[in-house]
Amino acid sequence: MNQQYDLVIIGSGPAGATVGRFAAAGGLSVLLVDKKQELGAPIQCSGAVSRHALEEVGVPLDDEFILEPIYGFAIYDQAGAATKIDYRKLKEDEYGSGPGRKPLGYVVDRRRFDRFLMTQAERAGVETWLKTEGLGYQPTEDGRCDVFLRRYNEKITVSTRVLVGADGLMSQVGKWAGLQTHIKITELAGCLQFIVDNVETEGLLEIITGHEWAPGGYAWVFPKGHGYAEIGLGVIPTMTTHSAQWHLDKFIKQSFFKERFKDSRILEVQGGGVPLAAPLRTQYADNLILVGDAARHVNPITGGGIHTALSGGKLAAEFLIRHLSTPGVSCAAAELKGYQDDWLQALGDKMWKLYHTKTKVFHQEDIPTRDAYLYQTMSDYFDPNSEYKKI
Repeated sequence: MNQQYDLVIIGSGPAGATVGRFAAAGGLSVLLVDKKQELGAPIQCSGAVSRHALEEVGVPLDDEFILEPIYGFAIYDQAGAATKIDYRKLKEDEYGSGPGRKPLGYVVDRRRFDRFLMTQAERAGVETWLKTEGLGYQPTEDGRCDVFLRRYNEKITVSTRVLVGADGLMSQVGKWAGLQTHIKITELAGCLQFIVDNVETEGLLEIITGHEWAPGGYAWVFPKGHGYAEIGLGVIPTMTTHSAQWHLDKFIKQSFFKERFKDSRILEVQGGGVPLAAPLRTQYADNLILVGDAARHVNPITGGGIHTALSGGKLAAEFLIRHLSTPGVSCAAAELKGYQDDWLQALGDKMWKLYHTKTKVFHQEDIPTRDAYLYQTMSDYFDPNSEYKKI
């Protein structure tokens, strides 16, 4: 007889681990699998996350994974004019490094952060299998589904009530169910960042807009802790004839930051694809839901995904606990639609609004007009009175 679970989760990143932790704490039996053997690798993200996002899902503020506190933002236009939003100055009694004060957010070490989240999940009762690849799934006549896995080259079938796809960009789990998880190349940013030494930072996330430096995206300079910094950018391939590396080299050598960067030394190179797309229109199927990057729960303006993965993961777990505790409940697609409805109300409607805003920006054909629009959009997004604080 196959091993039986209430949930099988494929993907152990922030979304998958958070679903597992809350679901297990709520009394569900959970198996969490991942094809990787090292959590958080390869690193494809800057690692910035708000303090609120961590506190909202019960992640302790632990030195195990925190690299550097963040106190605000600096948004630059192409020529170097800046809008600075430093909470140490806006609310100096609340934000800062002194007694009784706190940061706005953190840059985290993704390897240690993902391991910390996995540890939380395991301690809540989640069973975890690494080096385990998902091969497919099949709903069964008893209302459950079989999940086909390969663990250490051994094929294993397990039975579950709901399969949770948390397997990242262009989810294979979603494809098994016939969901349209493919992302257009026009909405997939090619991102590259260098971890560098000898670049001063001041506790702010610095974002640099402008087609000259990052066509279709933006550049960034983030504190990394221990005297290091992240210098990176994302570009849309259809808006440039050059690679992300070419643009990053140009930004470092020619931008208004060139004097600040001139003595920098590259210690590590990280990169990957980041979706700047709309959320999936359908994030559920028979015996299946998608969470995190797999459902495109990624901020379409900033490309940030940690906050939305944590918040969405908790929301998914809360829905599943309620749903699966109802006697005689079905796990057919029509019954799991309630998960997406909950997500839209809590987070998704605003993510759709952000997506439409982003689309308006990049549909501007005149480059100076587009640059001005993007700079204003980013400045408004990070404003203390922004409606998107939780996105």
